[in-house]
Amino acid sequence: MFINRYAVVNNEEINISPHIYRAVELNTIDYKEVISESGKRLDHYSFEEYEEARNWWIIAAASGIGWWLQVAPGTV
Repeated sequence: MFINRYAVVNNEEINISPHIYRAVELNTIDYKEVISESGKRLDHYSFEEYEEARNWWIIAAASGIGWWLQVAPGTV
């Protein structure tokens, strides 16, 4: 299932990525920590976790990773 990165609040479309990151910082949502492996991108982890590679942005938002190709091995 693809999860939309934008939500409509008060008739305005907002990007929810910063809200996901903040929720992880405040420990107000459940999350799973994974240590990245060489050769794997966030879309790989997204497919493993959500069965949808396009949800990579959720992992990027939660972990503060800027883009799915910027994941060095050993990143939590």
